[in-house]
Amino acid sequence: MNGQPQVYAYLDQLGIKYDYYEHPEAPTIEIAAQYYRGEGTTLCKNLFFRNHKGNKHYLVIMDSRHQMDIHDMEHRLHQGKLSFASPERMMKYLGVRPGSVSLFTLVNDANHEVFLFVDSKLKEAEKVSFHPNDNTASLVISNADMMKFIASIGNQYEFVDLY
Repeated sequence: MNGQPQVYAYLDQLGIKYDYYEHPEAPTIEIAAQYYRGEGTTLCKNLFFRNHKGNKHYLVIMDSRHQMDIHDMEHRLHQGKLSFASPERMMKYLGVRPGSVSLFTLVNDANHEVFLFVDSKLKEAEKVSFHPNDNTASLVISNADMMKFIASIGNQYEFVDLY
């Protein structure tokens, strides 16, 4: 299976069941949407930001069907000026290259340095889909299992209204 073994080990440890879908490389949400599978599944967009000082990092997950304006995001998250984190920061904090960021990258954040923001509307999703830290596959999990993963991973998190 494509993806980082630590993702599968962590999901297995939590008893989280998933559907696995392999597909061609999908480094953007627009490309990933072409391979979207799973009836009733919300395809999630995953964005990795840093603050203007570069000393705080944020992972934002939201429904991929919605657009994000970075200035609006700054206003809603109350974290000051934000910018997309560099590929080097992505590797350092999340252990992945651009195009493979997902909720599951938090398994690589051993020091829990990345703050997670989850769009509150994802609480209503029946199922959600994320890359297993490699953009050549997707995993679909239940909403309850997403909540279990978030609660167990050890990173600080907050549900916010993003649109």
